[in-house]
Amino acid sequence: MNVKTLQTLLIIAGVLHLCITSAGIVMTKVLDWRRNLSQLEPLTRHIVWTHGAFVLLTIIAFGVISICCAPSLASGEPLARAVCAFIAGFWGLRLLIGFTLFDARPHLTHWRLALAYRTLNAVFVYFVICYATAAINAPLAVR
Repeated sequence: MNVKTLQTLLIIAGVLHLCITSAGIVMTKVLDWRRNLSQLEPLTRHIVWTHGAFVLLTIIAFGVISICCAPSLASGEPLARAVCAFIAGFWGLRLLIGFTLFDARPHLTHWRLALAYRTLNAVFVYFVICYATAAINAPLAVR
């Protein structure tokens, strides 16, 4: 794959990262976090909200870095490969957990929610493929 194509795919991935942040917000409403988490001890509730916020910020960072630094990520430099491998691993693990531990079916009560859930998983697959490609197949940097 040529570098320009890889850069374009990384920019698309960056935009998709920013787009999926809305899914996290919708998820807190569909799962009624306010009500369900209110039953937890305050420290536990704050930890859940804090972890959620950190995941959201991480996804935003993946998006911004992918958009602003696509040429660097596609360069084949060791740090670029490491960052891309990390992002691919992050989303690969999310897919694995989603397919083995989560059961979203009870919450997919409307066809739009089901479609959004399937689309979200397809985007996660795109992330794994895109970033793994950048980590593995990026051209070796020439010095």
